[in-house]
Amino acid sequence: MLPAGIRPPLSPHWSAILQQPDVPARARRRVVLLGATGSIGRQACEIVAAHPDRFELVGVVAGHDPGALDAVVRRFGVPRSAVVDPPPGAVLPEGCAVGLEAACEIAALDADVVCVGISGAAALRPTLAALEAGTDVATATKEVLVMAGELVRARAAASGATIIPVDSEHSALWQCLRGEDPASVRRLVLTASGGPFRQRPLDTLATVTVEEALRHPNWSMGPKITVDSATMMNKGLEIIEAHFLFDMPYARIDVVIHPPSVVHSCVEFCDGATLAQLGLPDMRVPIALALSGGRRLEGVCAPVDLAAASPLEFQEVDPRRFPAVGLARRAGEAGGAAPCVLNAANEAAVAAFLGGGCRFDEIVPLVERTLDAAPAPASPSLDELVALDAWAREEVGRACAPATGGRS
Repeated sequence: MLPAGIRPPLSPHWSAILQQPDVPARARRRVVLLGATGSIGRQACEIVAAHPDRFELVGVVAGHDPGALDAVVRRFGVPRSAVVDPPPGAVLPEGCAVGLEAACEIAALDADVVCVGISGAAALRPTLAALEAGTDVATATKEVLVMAGELVRARAAASGATIIPVDSEHSALWQCLRGEDPASVRRLVLTASGGPFRQRPLDTLATVTVEEALRHPNWSMGPKITVDSATMMNKGLEIIEAHFLFDMPYARIDVVIHPPSVVHSCVEFCDGATLAQLGLPDMRVPIALALSGGRRLEGVCAPVDLAAASPLEFQEVDPRRFPAVGLARRAGEAGGAAPCVLNAANEAAVAAFLGGGCRFDEIVPLVERTLDAAPAPASPSLDELVALDAWAREEVGRACAPATGGRS
């Protein structure tokens, strides 16, 4: 029997990502890039361009920007490409396919790794297609595991594919856990910058503008994830993601605020030791590590200057300021369809805020009301998850003013 408080080992499949990499040092890895024109995609292209002896792009997918995708196709000579939802009349790259099914076909190509940088729930079906093909998935899209964690894990286990985290926090946990006995882990600690409103008076959050919410103090990210950082819903979603990635009970996943964003996350072990991964707020390190299957590449990013970065400040999360963290934990612990509804409602509420349909301080209450009103199947199928995703978005939409007219 294990000592009190010590976890049993992970299943063989889910402990696989914790082992040291066995990728040949000189292998040229075939990469499929989903979300090639977004923030993650652009940085992944930088990694591929800097290491042409290590990587080859064999397929790329964009959401809405065929022009930017064409530049990627031409630069790297990519043989397969697709745009999920191009604007009417857009000029497509030569041979470019259109639609979600085309994106899923590219995700299932013969490749070594599929990097998922598509934002939000739209990444789910292509991710499942890659896993069903037996291809390892490097995911920067936390929403995939949030809305369908059990389903995604089952698909990966069935094909033998591995899910590798690209989120800086989960990559940090992965780096700290590799080579360790999972049974020795006490807890996982996710760090959060606290966003732009960490010290703003609570009674002024109703007047937050979109421009203010998008002004993150440390990171350069897309609009949706930047707003999530301001509400700290991103940390709540990351708790759920960490649960599925590392098979860790929710009670052993914590969040602390760390304004400098130098410590990307840490792991506390049974002997009292805590291992942390430190670095600049730069996504290229976790992207490169995931694309390479765990091998470290030369010169990806400058090292952190420890003297300049000091002091390394940490704070507890104030539940009054950041209720999203506790709400997401509640949804994760409830399981079943709850995380899917949470994610969809949050995406819709953030979109409403960005479009003028609700105030910043209304985002989390909108999500909570939708979650409380949602149907709750215990083991939803993919079709049920898709239906619940649509239901939650409609619920939020009905509660918000039209984006074109703002709020009265």
